Amino acid sequence: MGEKPLIDSLEGKTAECPPFWFMRQAGRYLSEYRELRSRTGSFIDLCLNRAASTEVTLQPIRRFEPDAAILFSDILIVPYGLGMDVRFEEGKGPILDAVCDAKGLNKLSIDKSWSRIESTYETVASVKSQLDSDKTLIGFSGAPWTVATYMVEGKSSKDYAAVKGWAYRETEEFDRLINLLVVATIKHLSLQIDAGADVIKIFDTWAGVLSPEEYQRWVIRPSFEICSELKRRYPDVKIIGFPKGVGVGYLDFANKVGVDGVAIDTSVPPEWAAEFLQNDVTVQGNLDPIVLIEGGDRMIDQARKIRKSLQSGPFIFNLGHGVLPATPVENLIKLAEFLRVPLE
Repeated sequence: MGEKPLIDSLEGKTAECPPFWFMRQAGRYLSEYRELRSRTGSFIDLCLNRAASTEVTLQPIRRFEPDAAILFSDILIVPYGLGMDVRFEEGKGPILDAVCDAKGLNKLSIDKSWSRIESTYETVASVKSQLDSDKTLIGFSGAPWTVATYMVEGKSSKDYAAVKGWAYRETEEFDRLINLLVVATIKHLSLQIDAGADVIKIFDTWAGVLSPEEYQRWVIRPSFEICSELKRRYPDVKIIGFPKGVGVGYLDFANKVGVDGVAIDTSVPPEWAAEFLQNDVTVQGNLDPIVLIEGGDRMIDQARKIRKSLQSGPFIFNLGHGVLPATPVENLIKLAEFLRVPLE
């Protein structure tokens, strides 16, 4: 393996010990994060504070020495850059002034308010300057569909009735929103790459709530457009996609979007991913975040099974979703130690 093991994996190489990092590896389960968070105003303020977000990005690198740092930010930075009011309320999550019609859509601008999020790219450059040469820096964004769900619902949702209703009812109008988000996402990711990001990850957390036809229209097509343009601009930059919860839809995603890696969620059998995905893309995944909370032998056994299933092809060890706030730090330390030792 070369200087950056995670990039080697995304280039199709295999390794005795897989490169690893953890989704949401910076966050509330770390005492040093909680201490810093208590001094930094709102969550958006923290994301847009270069010094603070740099420090948060680097905290898990010091703790566990994973193979990658991922920018500390949020997928709703893009709507904030488009001019929306975005805030986070304790116990409620993100709150936005919902966009639900052409009038609201017309208020959004890709140029007028983008300066609000420029510090994001300063953070990327700051982190890059402090990372060891063998560590990969991952930039990221939300995918258009997932970001649109928050913009239209105005918050987290259980049934996505507002956003899906608009998409069914006024398809061309909703398509305008998706197309705007495609352009904004390309801009956001390009600026991260320009600032030093080695790899890009695109999170489509709510891809699994769509019917097959809508999945093709609102997930596959926009993701393809984003990846095609990024590859045109930056042929050497690797892209990981995460269409969470899509089941067999992972096949279409791997075959049609043009990513280098696919992150699989906890529900996907690693053996299935090895058989149907790993010949075409690097597979990333997929330890259950709940077993990470429980730790012990059960955690190591599950991690071992995932490694055995995927070790014959290009593979990045990760979780099936993000680290949860209740996760004991010592469990991540133990898991990281296990991942650095070859399997018997």
